[in-house]
Amino acid sequence: MFHVVIPARYAASRLPGKPLLPIAGKPLIQWVWERASHSGAASVIVATDDARIQAAALGFGAECVMTGAQHVSGTDRIAEVVRARALPPDDVVVNVQGDEPMMPPAVIAQLAAALESRPTTDIATAVAPISTLNEFLDPNCVKALRGLDGRALYFSRAPVPWPREAIVDGRPAAYEGAWRHIGIYAYRVRSLLQFSAWTPTALEVAEKLEQLRALEHGMSIHLTVLAEAPPAGVDTPEDLERVRAGLAGGQVPR
Repeated sequence: MFHVVIPARYAASRLPGKPLLPIAGKPLIQWVWERASHSGAASVIVATDDARIQAAALGFGAECVMTGAQHVSGTDRIAEVVRARALPPDDVVVNVQGDEPMMPPAVIAQLAAALESRPTTDIATAVAPISTLNEFLDPNCVKALRGLDGRALYFSRAPVPWPREAIVDGRPAAYEGAWRHIGIYAYRVRSLLQFSAWTPTALEVAEKLEQLRALEHGMSIHLTVLAEAPPAGVDTPEDLERVRAGLAGGQVPR
């Protein structure tokens, strides 16, 4: 059994009110909820601190939990929901970001199954092969280092692994074997509550990558391999128009 919690906040700096922006006749958050609802989850909950998002979620039939406004991350918001619902410590909760209207339900289910089948693992997340050199060099593309058993070794904005024999003018000229991190997480409830109680760590602060906190504290993260990265979420006005065009044209992920 697994649950999905969708953290959604109104005050996005580049796209204020992002969860409520219309896409093909529905608010963005409804598309996210519908994708998660097709994943086989036992429950799908929208978590927000904004009454406008709550009203919209209730309007299209979603379960919605109001949380505190103090949270600095979606993970903290999800932890509040887990505590409020008193979910059992071994249950699995998937964090689907509230700006991912094209996240395939199959990916959500695959990630939950990966964690459910590994009872000693704390967190599962996803990776996909990097497909271009520009992607490998882009600091906004988070790279993951994966052990032979699927464990996460490290995450970085830097181009890793560093291809020492393929450096031209001080820059990598090859990227074969590199993994792109996909920002969707499945947590065991006990691990989520422990993680959210820790303060940010040195590596997390340096790279601005929350998952490094878990690694620094010795948590086990499994990296599930996807054949390709899911469609990107909505961060900019250009992203919004891309997603609008795709969903209006019937491009609904399965």
